[in-house]
Amino acid sequence: MSEGEPSELAAVDFFVSTVDPLKEPPLITANTVLSILAVDYPVDKVSCYVSDDGAAMLSFESLVETADFARKWVPFCKKFSIEPRAPEFYFSQKIDYLKDKIQPSFVKERRAMKRDYEEYKVRVNALVAKAQKTPDEGWTMADGTSWPVNNTRDHPGMIQVFLGNTGAHDIEGNELPRLVYVSREKRPGYQHHKKAGAENALVRLCIAFLSQDFRFSLLVMTITNDDAFFQIRVSAVLTNAPFILNLDCDHYVNNSKAIREAMCFLMDPQVGRDVCYVQFPQRFDGIDKSDRYANRNTVFFDVNMKGLDGIQGPVYVGTGCVFNRQALYGYGPQSLPSLPKTSSSCSWCGSCCCCCRGKKPTKEKDLSEIYRDAKRRTLMLPSLTLERLTIGWIYGSVTEDILTGFKMHCRGWRSIYCMPLRPAFKGSAPINLSDRLHQVLRWALGSIEIFLSRHCPLWYGFGGGRLKLLQRLAYINTIVYPFTSLPLIAYCSLPAICLLTGKFIIPTLSNLASVLFLGLFLSIILTSVLELRWSGVSVEALWRNEQFWVIGGVSAHLFAVFQGILKMLAGLDTNFTVTAKAADDAEFGELYIIKWTTVLIPPTTILIMNLVGVVAGFSDALNSGYGAWGPLFGKVFFAFWVILHLYPFLKGLMGRQNRTPTIVVLWSVLLASVFSLVWVKIDPFVSTNDASTLAQSCIAIDC
Repeated sequence: MSEGEPSELAAVDFFVSTVDPLKEPPLITANTVLSILAVDYPVDKVSCYVSDDGAAMLSFESLVETADFARKWVPFCKKFSIEPRAPEFYFSQKIDYLKDKIQPSFVKERRAMKRDYEEYKVRVNALVAKAQKTPDEGWTMADGTSWPVNNTRDHPGMIQVFLGNTGAHDIEGNELPRLVYVSREKRPGYQHHKKAGAENALVRLCIAFLSQDFRFSLLVMTITNDDAFFQIRVSAVLTNAPFILNLDCDHYVNNSKAIREAMCFLMDPQVGRDVCYVQFPQRFDGIDKSDRYANRNTVFFDVNMKGLDGIQGPVYVGTGCVFNRQALYGYGPQSLPSLPKTSSSCSWCGSCCCCCRGKKPTKEKDLSEIYRDAKRRTLMLPSLTLERLTIGWIYGSVTEDILTGFKMHCRGWRSIYCMPLRPAFKGSAPINLSDRLHQVLRWALGSIEIFLSRHCPLWYGFGGGRLKLLQRLAYINTIVYPFTSLPLIAYCSLPAICLLTGKFIIPTLSNLASVLFLGLFLSIILTSVLELRWSGVSVEALWRNEQFWVIGGVSAHLFAVFQGILKMLAGLDTNFTVTAKAADDAEFGELYIIKWTTVLIPPTTILIMNLVGVVAGFSDALNSGYGAWGPLFGKVFFAFWVILHLYPFLKGLMGRQNRTPTIVVLWSVLLASVFSLVWVKIDPFVSTNDASTLAQSCIAIDC
């Protein structure tokens, strides 16, 4: 493109989702918004839509302050090409900020900008402090207008355009991107579909308000939920960008050129015709160096997703994804050949045999081909409504991301995995043990919901024939993995049972069986080594991923299986709390917080069982003589292997001072007493008198 000519890059609508500003601090959401407004992309091609699904005045008022601060922040970012363009994370960098900054005015302007940002933070934090207690007379905005939301579950829809084409300029007179606040309508008795519904609400607006001025006033709208034909898309009304990028409120733009990289695929005249979305990997700030709870999820993002990129494309992971709007609306890719017209000459019955018996089809078709064409038409069918057909973010699961991407791949689209050297987006991870396990529980329950739904990859979309076999297997893997918790529970419990009973469940293997077992074991190791070499994942990251797979499997995945089945059989729905996005003032402060929940009970029980089993095994060997030590090492090895996998969980229970919580101590004493008594009763080598004495001792200790 020559200088002075208009940019040929396509427009992009950014969708940012937030729910509860007290759990998702407004300052974090504001940093995400500011990083979007300062992105390295033509300003007339960028629009940021903030979805406030909690209809909180705090979110609205903080966005007012953010729009005002953006007039200073955006020109500063572009003038000095700083990275990242989220002020909180830019100013907290421990690097030499003078490196490569040759402009003599940089130091002075940076100091002034940091001072302005600190003042901006004070104003936002004052709003947060004010919002801690709801006044009896209801909320009133800064301009004296009453906030229209008295009940977060019963309120009209709202939209406010803070920045737009008219009057939206920075302090240097340059145009700013659009910034739009949207809060969807909610009424009792209607299913609102959580985050998926909030994302779809970003693309709705009642036609009756098309003639209103959206730029300078807060509009309160009534959008009839059951009259979907009178609903069109908010972003289509204001911008109608061909591409949409959605971000969680805590995922800021870390690479200002990331959108340009996505456009290299989406706007390619050959490749782009088939691409439904470009997915970026998730990267996180604020994680401890050892990544105790595998928050980085390195194996998934650096191995699995890269592998899927070679099939039909990576799965959609909920954030950091640039969509082709047509694919999101339910259309099929342009490169696919058009489906043949029906052979029937009847315009309304679809089959000549039922009403037009005198006419015959011009060409006989195989029944399987007719069935396949019908299925393809169903998968390709675009929709004018969001409620009646699956379009947009798909409902039916708390993990709407997997389901949405799956439907697109079934229609014949492919996706792209884009991994720029500088991570495109970064987010905040839940770093304490309880929040991490509840996050995993949510994902696992969503997979169970898909498994039990009509969209299950085991059977959905076969007729269309557009989902490749390996891609289908990959999606099947994403929905069945929670069921591995059942054999995993047995795997982690058996070593303790062997030690407590004095029996070894593994039979003596023949020479041939031993060779086969050794070959299988070595092949698994070599496969892991090759994956590590190919992907660049460290051994520590692989081991941390393995540990947390066991921790999550015996806790969150297990609960998800039972909750999913209960929801299907009894209709019991599970409400999830939003994971807190901010840590304490101290670095990694939340890492040491203990929030006891029922999810922690199974891994705690397994851990104590194996510890008690090891003690019981050594005690038995000491009483039984030299011959018992040989079999003991085999049993103890498996028990230690389980304990080693659960070690990060044990560290999480011990807290900051490495002291075990009281409830864990009580649970340990109880289990130790029970298992000691059981072991004494079933051990054939312990005499009756010894058993009686030991049991009395255990009871005396407990008392």
